[in-house]
Amino acid sequence: MEEGTKAKKTVFVGGIGDDVDESVIYENFATFGDVIEVQLPSAATNLHQQSEAKHRGFAFVTYSSTSDAQDAIDNMDLNELRGRVIKVNLARPMKTPMQLGGNRAVWESEEWLKQHVKPLNQSGGVQGRNAAKQNAGGEVVPSEDGDEIMEE
Repeated sequence: MEEGTKAKKTVFVGGIGDDVDESVIYENFATFGDVIEVQLPSAATNLHQQSEAKHRGFAFVTYSSTSDAQDAIDNMDLNELRGRVIKVNLARPMKTPMQLGGNRAVWESEEWLKQHVKPLNQSGGVQGRNAAKQNAGGEVVPSEDGDEIMEE
């Protein structure tokens, strides 16, 4: 199944209580269509504690069709589940590491630098231009302000 298609069939269920488990989610959301998967992300940060850990207060329910997912959203959003009002909407795909950067400049990324930046002697900067001018036969001499100029 393509990732874009799966996202449109998966709903986010937020605000669920500690007493809710995968079976409760399944029972309440199966009435809207064929449920393929229910995910209840664990709150454990340590892999050894996952059996003891509770969930993070939200779940993902994947349906076999987009219309079933939309029915669940239409009927369950802002409804009560075990004494708590839940928020149900279309699940959004996780951001990739490049998207997580937010307002960071692209050149702050090591991957971008490795791809796009040349060593200084190959970059064509001041030193590269001076080397090209010297090869063309002109003599490069420093000016009063520290910049280098070419004399012919």
